[in-house]
Amino acid sequence: MIRTLKDLNPGESGKIKAITGNGSIRRRIMDMGLVPGTELVMERYAPLGDPVEVKNQGFHLSLRKEEADTIILE
Repeated sequence: MIRTLKDLNPGESGKIKAITGNGSIRRRIMDMGLVPGTELVMERYAPLGDPVEVKNQGFHLSLRKEEADTIILE
């Protein structure tokens, strides 16, 4: 079963295995320092589910739900 960042509940964590997005989405994600091997913690979902907020090495990042769905976790 493939698990993406979008599948995590608040408080759960996962390690990035791959990023499947197209060029611009993939580049934006990687520019934020989210690369394979990075550990992420799901902080919260916005009230309407978009964006999602994650924590990476003490930094809080917001991602659109479509971006979170391109991040495959181990």
